[in-house]
Amino acid sequence: MIILKSKSELELMRKSGRIVGQVLLELEKRIRPGVKTRDLDKISYELFIENGCVPAFLGYHGYPATICSSINEEVVHGIPGDRVLEEGDIVGIDIGAYYNGYCGDAARTFPVGKISKSLERLLTITFQALNIGIQQCHAGNHISDIGYAIQSFVEQQGYSVVKDYVGHGIGKAMHEDPQVPNYGEPHVGSEILDGMCLALEPMVNEGTDAVKVLEDGWTVITADGKYSAHFEDTVGIIDGQAENLTRIK
Repeated sequence: MIILKSKSELELMRKSGRIVGQVLLELEKRIRPGVKTRDLDKISYELFIENGCVPAFLGYHGYPATICSSINEEVVHGIPGDRVLEEGDIVGIDIGAYYNGYCGDAARTFPVGKISKSLERLLTITFQALNIGIQQCHAGNHISDIGYAIQSFVEQQGYSVVKDYVGHGIGKAMHEDPQVPNYGEPHVGSEILDGMCLALEPMVNEGTDAVKVLEDGWTVITADGKYSAHFEDTVGIIDGQAENLTRIK
């Protein structure tokens, strides 16, 4: 069941989303060669607690950390630990938090130091794909129009979109109906309505869209070992249009 949010609920979604966006900006400043992903997790936890938030990922189905940190060929759900970021890596940081009972969720893939031109392009195209998906989030469109637009753009650029993991509705729970795939046919399924809150999150691979899960039960990697990027924002449909709730800049 799709849960539409009231004006007062949307205001709470704005607050949780803004905190998530601010924490991502702070993490961006800290990401550099020599940093351990465990350090980024600690910073995120402390910032959420300071802002009166409950980390959304910590303990979720047993997940052991505040953030997901996915490096290079890791697509999503990488567990932070003692791995040290190296010059030329890319790292996807996915974070979520509850503020007054409402959840914000967002992700960015960051360069570590100087990265190759090909990886710069992968990050640029994935971020553009997110923006193209957000442009489809208006009353009168369908949820499927989001995925169709993302997939069409990504494949035109020579990349693939991951199909095994999708975006989602969001509110009092981190994952609500509807699912928001990054692929599919246009003009089918649920209509986009005022009060919907959606987390859009294209995952874009350099090679095939096939993925597999590592033995830790969480970390998803590309099946062919090529690199992947992940960007996500939470948006609310307000007066027929999308308002980005997690992007500060």
